[in-house]
Amino acid sequence: MDKRDLSRLFQERIRSLLNRSGDNQSSFAAAVGIDRSALSQLLSGQSTRLPRVETLLNIAERYAVSLDWLLGLSQDEGIIGELRASMEIEEGVDGFERTLLVRWHAEASGSKIRYVPARIPDLLRTQAVIAYETSLVHRDPVTQIAETAFRLDYNRQPGTDMEVCMPYQTLRDFAKGGGIWGDLSRDIREEQLQRMSALIDELYPSFRLYLFDGRERFSVPYTVFGPYRAAIFVGEMYLVLNTTEAVLTMQRHFDGLIRVAKINAHEVAAYVSALKAE
Repeated sequence: MDKRDLSRLFQERIRSLLNRSGDNQSSFAAAVGIDRSALSQLLSGQSTRLPRVETLLNIAERYAVSLDWLLGLSQDEGIIGELRASMEIEEGVDGFERTLLVRWHAEASGSKIRYVPARIPDLLRTQAVIAYETSLVHRDPVTQIAETAFRLDYNRQPGTDMEVCMPYQTLRDFAKGGGIWGDLSRDIREEQLQRMSALIDELYPSFRLYLFDGRERFSVPYTVFGPYRAAIFVGEMYLVLNTTEAVLTMQRHFDGLIRVAKINAHEVAAYVSALKAE
């Protein structure tokens, strides 16, 4: 990050702490071990210099924020004095309630969630399709059914905002029984498409699905949880990106998929219904 941007973000965070603490500049400065003139200089924006590490640690401890947040490297205030890793790997576990997905959704409440699914979006899948897909990898469908129910309940809450983008070829393959769905009966596929169309129509506009041409663009499956983190799905694990810069990069990638979408959100329900008719 550019030194000037880092300094600007640091000044914004200090002003935020000062305002919500209710302290005046003199008491704030005394609490973190600097004099008032040094604090005034930090807040003036006339210098790109940051305080000593000792002062940064004092601020983080006194006001219960992470160093990452204080320095503008993360949107998550985190735990007192914690310097979070910029990248983490989280393994999926049995029992959806114990996974981090619930917490990540809760933290992003009120923010936009951007989601590129591996196949049909989780919250739109029927139990029959979940049972079929989990049988291919010899997993218990109960966990996946619980995850789907949670995601659907989440999107039915007031104030949610989710955008999903995926290749339209995935839906065409599913409708025709191609690829991994070759052994899935036509009745189950038709039921899935009908359910999908109804939910897209019900949840719009707080849930918006866009379809792009998979021959023109490629994307791995991932979810961006507001400004907080991006989780890239890699089989049984999530590669989690925590820094502000990484999250913004994934947001820009997603927005690029939206810009080239061939079928926009208000058209997708009708498109899925047409696939069922075919």
